[in-house]
Amino acid sequence: MSEFTIASFNVKNLIGPDSEYYPFQSYTPEEFAWKEDWMADQLLSMDADIVGFQEIFDEAPLRAVIAETSRRATALNEAVIPDRSKRYHRKVIFRKLATGPYDDAALAFAPNAADSGEPGKRRPGLAVMSRLGFSAAPEVIQDLADPVVIPFQPLRGTEGSGDAGHYVLRRLSRPVLKVRVPVGGREITVFNCHLKSKLGEYVTPEDAGHAPEEDLTRYDPVGRAMGSLRAAVRRMAEAWVLRRAIVEEIGAGRPVMVLGDFNDGQHSVSSEIIAGEAPFRNYAWMLRHDARDRDDRYSDAENRQITEDVERVRLHSAETLFVRKSLRDTVYTAAFGGVFESIDQIFMSRDFHPENPGRIGEMSYFSVFNDHLTDGSHPEAPYNKLASDHGQIMAHITLL
Repeated sequence: MSEFTIASFNVKNLIGPDSEYYPFQSYTPEEFAWKEDWMADQLLSMDADIVGFQEIFDEAPLRAVIAETSRRATALNEAVIPDRSKRYHRKVIFRKLATGPYDDAALAFAPNAADSGEPGKRRPGLAVMSRLGFSAAPEVIQDLADPVVIPFQPLRGTEGSGDAGHYVLRRLSRPVLKVRVPVGGREITVFNCHLKSKLGEYVTPEDAGHAPEEDLTRYDPVGRAMGSLRAAVRRMAEAWVLRRAIVEEIGAGRPVMVLGDFNDGQHSVSSEIIAGEAPFRNYAWMLRHDARDRDDRYSDAENRQITEDVERVRLHSAETLFVRKSLRDTVYTAAFGGVFESIDQIFMSRDFHPENPGRIGEMSYFSVFNDHLTDGSHPEAPYNKLASDHGQIMAHITLL
């Protein structure tokens, strides 16, 4: 295999009909049939070899969508691809029209550890489908055997005045699914994630039916701002857990791809935690960490070493690499309240960076499927509810 495609698809609440996933929210059989039809068409258009799905409540509806996609792919190929009796069956135009079914694709589903199955209180998981199969058993990261404790250091001038506080993370809001995929005689590690959303986290008092900040008739701007702060801290802590797993894979010599719904833009703090920091232009200009005078700077040899250490574990945005080599003006995967932004990402280790002499492949194209998106300030139509509120993204990778 010299090429493969990898995509991210937030499906927006995939669950079977007459199943209440959030309070008073469910699909009628007719609505589910519409959603299944739309998803199958979308998957057929994408024709991706590896797909990371987010917002999957149950595995069975996803398998039904995949099976329907395969049926449509087979019917489409029979209709448009000439058989061997036609002298023109080898023409490239017909090969381009072919699409691949998913009959033999491997599927890994990671349910949410917080999902009790209770109607109205469901929690979504995620999945990865691969035409190329998996070379190892999929792994799920959500409940942490050792909680992440994030201590804060006292600010300058307040040392010795007491505990500066800390944050503890014991469980991710949604699982991270890690799979290893055999590609062109190699093995790459793919992480699929769905980080904590920007929706505020509010604390419900004991014996109360809801948090005070949720009562919009008694609007509490300061309390709701605190809810946004909690969500942001949780999202960044989850990003760090994912970053730790990424660095472990790169350290083991495996190429890495990370995809999913980051619920933040590429240049946000949480995305930068996942991708890793960009190296400073020249560390020989920088004062040493243990400098004793103004000229005590890193050497040229240390500059090269530090740069390599940073670059080795850094990830690169597929969207950015594509925008640099194309004339595309903008890419977006979400639209709400007049804001169009990319919160779904595909990041890659330097094994796929075009400027890395040791690369094993590089991205030849980047596809965005967002024609179904409408600005959330418009009156909501059934189409908005049943289709996804995310655009789908796909990277086309050519192996060297």
